[in-house]
Amino acid sequence: MHATLPLLRTTDFPPIDRDRLPDTLQVNLGYQCNQQCLHCHVNAGPKRKETMTWETMQSLLRLLENPALRILDLTGGAPELNAHFRQLVTVARQRGLEVIDRCNLTILLEPGQEDLGRFLAAHQVTVTASMPCYLRDNVDKQRGAGVFERSVAGLRLLNELGYGHADSGLQLNLVYNPQGPALPPPQAALETDYKNHLLENYGVRFNRLYTLANMPIQRFGSMLISQGGFADYMHLLKSAYNADNLGAVMCKSLISIDWQGNVYDCDFNQMLGLGIDTGGKSPVHINKLEFAALRDRPIVIGDHCYGCTAGQGSSCGGALLERKE
Repeated sequence: MHATLPLLRTTDFPPIDRDRLPDTLQVNLGYQCNQQCLHCHVNAGPKRKETMTWETMQSLLRLLENPALRILDLTGGAPELNAHFRQLVTVARQRGLEVIDRCNLTILLEPGQEDLGRFLAAHQVTVTASMPCYLRDNVDKQRGAGVFERSVAGLRLLNELGYGHADSGLQLNLVYNPQGPALPPPQAALETDYKNHLLENYGVRFNRLYTLANMPIQRFGSMLISQGGFADYMHLLKSAYNADNLGAVMCKSLISIDWQGNVYDCDFNQMLGLGIDTGGKSPVHINKLEFAALRDRPIVIGDHCYGCTAGQGSSCGGALLERKE
């Protein structure tokens, strides 16, 4: 059982609007995962059964015909465990869309996934891989015993296919999460540390490092409550609020779709069941979404939004302030 989380929608976070049409469709293909990480805001794991059907994916592809949308960002769980993952990627790439695979690296070594890396490379899929630290003990503490070694093996496999090399055109990005209730360190400096350590000790190369703050929801939020640290973490996020991040938060440029096809302003709102604000009952299904109406609409907010605007900022594309430079 997870501890009961406070209602995060009651908030003093400043209101924000989506002043342009989104260019990214971020899609959760299901909650099944071969890992069960402490920081997971999705509460994914091996026993989860929720998964997107091909029928729903066809609705996604119809939505992606909108010329404003350029990127299909696939997440989970482990999105690759969805039975239709490869078919969806293939069709999206044939249509000229950039596809991002939010990969946990160890999935590349799972039985039945031995050719996954080759598939991703053949379709020039951008791999954005979770790697919460470059030190073995820290990774295994957060993600489970042996995960670091298998993650390095996954990185080496991707490197052998051309990922992470500057002239290959195959983009490999890593994602850092703090070990506990703390803000991420500066992204650029940490990226240098990652690159030096992984290359010198394991011969591993990658393109970019993204730093993400842990969100006080689902498994991580429940852990904070059980340890008596929820209020302190929320105080940290609020005290580090930086208004300069408001113009770059990810909900201004993407919409999030859950495994059933319902629409949200971001992945975190999805996990809290906070559908987009259409002036009516939510959530709204993609089959009933009026895409043009997403412009100049209020974004649904809550106290968790402070996690995206604290310090250097946090988004699926990394630190906000450093991205604007």
